[in-house]
Amino acid sequence: MCRLPCLVKAASLEDAKEYDGLVVVSPGVESLVGELAFAKAAVDNALKLDKSVSTRASLVHLPDHALGRMVFSPTGPLNRDYDDVRRFGEAANSGVKRALEAGFSKPLFVTVSEKEYPDGSLVSLLGALHALYVPIEIRENIEPRAQKVEALGVIDKSAETAKTLVEKAIAVESGRLVYRDIGGSDPERMAPPNVATYVNELFDSADSQVKVEVLSDLPAIEKNYPLFAAVNRCASLVNRHQGRIINLTYTGSGKIEKTLLLVGKGVTYDTGGADIKHGGHMAGMHRDKCGSAFVAGYFQTLNILRPQNIKVIGRMAMVRNSVGVESYVADEIITSRAGVRVRVGNTDAEGRMAMADPLCEMKELLVMDNGPAQKEEFAQSIQKFGHTIGDPFEISTIRRDDYDFCRGKSEYEDVLQCNNQPSSATPRGHQFPAAFLIVTSGLDKHGKDSSEPIKYTHIDIAGSSGPFPGTPTGAPIPAFTAKYLFNQ
Repeated sequence: MCRLPCLVKAASLEDAKEYDGLVVVSPGVESLVGELAFAKAAVDNALKLDKSVSTRASLVHLPDHALGRMVFSPTGPLNRDYDDVRRFGEAANSGVKRALEAGFSKPLFVTVSEKEYPDGSLVSLLGALHALYVPIEIRENIEPRAQKVEALGVIDKSAETAKTLVEKAIAVESGRLVYRDIGGSDPERMAPPNVATYVNELFDSADSQVKVEVLSDLPAIEKNYPLFAAVNRCASLVNRHQGRIINLTYTGSGKIEKTLLLVGKGVTYDTGGADIKHGGHMAGMHRDKCGSAFVAGYFQTLNILRPQNIKVIGRMAMVRNSVGVESYVADEIITSRAGVRVRVGNTDAEGRMAMADPLCEMKELLVMDNGPAQKEEFAQSIQKFGHTIGDPFEISTIRRDDYDFCRGKSEYEDVLQCNNQPSSATPRGHQFPAAFLIVTSGLDKHGKDSSEPIKYTHIDIAGSSGPFPGTPTGAPIPAFTAKYLFNQ
């Protein structure tokens, strides 16, 4: 079920007869040297007819080579202050799309990277694979469109480095495929029970190292997850929309030296509830589940790489924020599992449940640490790894203003969940949800002033989760893989 969109394998130019075209990603034509000198000659000839060949993905004739044709996709300059490794991924994505337009079914893919971008070839290959993703609804229902190409051959500096490159890319892309399936699919195909089924099937094999447990019992949910239960109250009247808490556990071999807990927001559709979204702002709200999609996708990558000495626990909070007679409403006071009395200020379920705050004003991942995590400089670390693999983060800060914002305004409640404005229209709208989660969960009792500090990081992935309409990116699977799995 979780297969890649095509057969990806290490190859070489000697395998040309097995493929029907070459895709070259390069900083420019001057970088086409050595065994790619024949490509430079072809591009030079093409430039005589069309100068745009040097700036965009272009189809080039290879008259004296078995492949016969090539798509040349330049990254453009890489030495300016604002250039970064993403240019490789963007060029690869454009190049593969151009190859598809030209009718390639078995492309041979190669990247000419630069020393200052050690992960340039990996980022490039991930960009190519992103272009080849096919939505699960299409794979399941329209067989002729189930895959875009039959195979993808990957060339690198040597057979060994090509093999390693492909293995890394497959691990990341398999996780991103799961992320896209869950995060990008419509609110019925990936309603909470369907997500639970998908995840169970994904890890239901004899050799899987991921343990899955699904909580669906409504009384148990109400007892253990009262705030989740409030959102689920209306949707629970419809069987196919009933909420699910999906628990995932991966335990690596050897002595466990690090434990990582990932909690993902999984609102399969956010109507806004009683505070219903209007004016066309409801479209796209099936993407409110990308936090949980990240969790599931990361566990898929874990299951492929099988890292040692690490334990990872995942929680996917899958719920639909429906509107109807059982909707929870503003002014309700709900006691959290930690015993904190929460007054609902707005039933729009953004940012108040789990890992990600969706409607942020930025397009990058936003990361913010509590005191203990800040002491370890987790945000700076994940930003560093994200930068190297084309998965950029911006660091934000949780301030006392955010705690003040969430503090109860009367003796009835301990915490005010929100004002009556969307987070995107609220000052510090992407930061205060972190403070809300910290206080409501009881994590404020485990700050750097505590005898039992707990490192907590809030990641806002909404801006980076992908365009709508469009395909989700799979962020931040590459960054977390680079930090915790490739960096062993």
